[in-house]
Amino acid sequence: MDRRICKCKWCGMIIAAPIGAQTITCPRCQSVTQLQPPRNNSFANFPTPNNNMRPEFPAFPARPGRMSPNPNNFPTANNNMNPEFPAYPARPGRMNPNANSSNFPTADNNMSPGSPAYPARPGRINPNGNSNNFPTADDNMSPGFPAYPARPRRMSPNTNNIQPQQFNIMSPQINNIRAPTVHGRKRAVLCGINYRGHPKSLKGSINDVLSMRYFLVNKLGFPNASVIFLTEDEKDPYKYPTKANIRSALRWLVHGCRPGDSLVFHYSGHGARVRDRDGDEIDGHDESLCPVDYETEGRILDDEINSTIVRPLPCGATLHGIIDACFSGTSLDLPFVCRINRAGYFKWEDHRISSYKGTRGGTAISISACDDHQSSGDTTAFTGVPMGALTYSFIQTLEQETKLSYGRLIMRMHNKIDEAQKRLGLNGANETQEPQLSSSEPFDIHSKLVAI
Repeated sequence: MDRRICKCKWCGMIIAAPIGAQTITCPRCQSVTQLQPPRNNSFANFPTPNNNMRPEFPAFPARPGRMSPNPNNFPTANNNMNPEFPAYPARPGRMNPNANSSNFPTADNNMSPGSPAYPARPGRINPNGNSNNFPTADDNMSPGFPAYPARPRRMSPNTNNIQPQQFNIMSPQINNIRAPTVHGRKRAVLCGINYRGHPKSLKGSINDVLSMRYFLVNKLGFPNASVIFLTEDEKDPYKYPTKANIRSALRWLVHGCRPGDSLVFHYSGHGARVRDRDGDEIDGHDESLCPVDYETEGRILDDEINSTIVRPLPCGATLHGIIDACFSGTSLDLPFVCRINRAGYFKWEDHRISSYKGTRGGTAISISACDDHQSSGDTTAFTGVPMGALTYSFIQTLEQETKLSYGRLIMRMHNKIDEAQKRLGLNGANETQEPQLSSSEPFDIHSKLVAI
């Protein structure tokens, strides 16, 4: 039987009175004591769903962060003052109203199973006072709440101080080109066109870009996913070497470029000269590349190539253009052209006239098959397989010597091409093919090492 404790007002004896009794007789002095209604000054009578002073007024839960009038009845999963109101966990960084830090919500001691444990903020002391309880992958306060990594560049509360890695590298799809989804610090666009079915078809252009891709990926460490390959053998229609696809690939090459990037544009195919319309060429002609659909869509002028991949180049980035085509001496329209004689003496020619042809602080270097008035071609004189003379001599020279200056590279390539022409009996003045070097800024070609 439930009883309540009261006191005799005459002798002071403690008496256990039945619940609901209005009077009680003291067994010691036989006096009758009038019992008073229960007052709201007892923690046991604090309004709860089972003991509410006013049924029409719902039990009011204690505010979090304040001392509950009933410390034993603080709202938890097992002792909630209002079942319709979920248990409210203590805020991180404040003292738990239960006055027991071991009751701070964790995976093993969560005040409310329906509410996930709230992890401590990174860079602050864990309210548990134990750094080993900071939420990590191995020790998470709430299994339903993932471990919260420390902010980069700050000391992690985790004693191992393991910083999270960021993997958020994505390259956008520019226009129609299906670009690789991985942007590395080395990127390349390789374009080879044989013009199959055309009266002036070539045989070695696709072999050139296949050799260049192998060289870049296996010898120079270019990620295979960061190389766009445009040839007539590709089944993907967006990798067919049309004018639109070449334009899109060039825009992808410099998109998001940052200091330290190394970019390569290699083209093997037909080149042509057209009359200059804007007066920015010393010789009065623009150099151009011929896409596979150039007869209907037109050529790609050196002015457009310069504005697309040269001018956006930021400080600290490097671009190498390797152009294996006829009339390709200034195909990137760079402002400085290097003239080298057989003895190694050189000088830089300034081709600036009106418009700016440089970069935004980066370095652009072009290595082309011949001068603007010369022709180049593919040959079987090197390996028995049709290949462009520039592409073969470029790859062979860099494979034979790892630390090579630009001056030595051009001279070694020149010697290899001369030897091949002599074997083929091509010694005429009109049949000479001399590799050319141009740049966005002049430099000492015998001290600057090739870095791709």
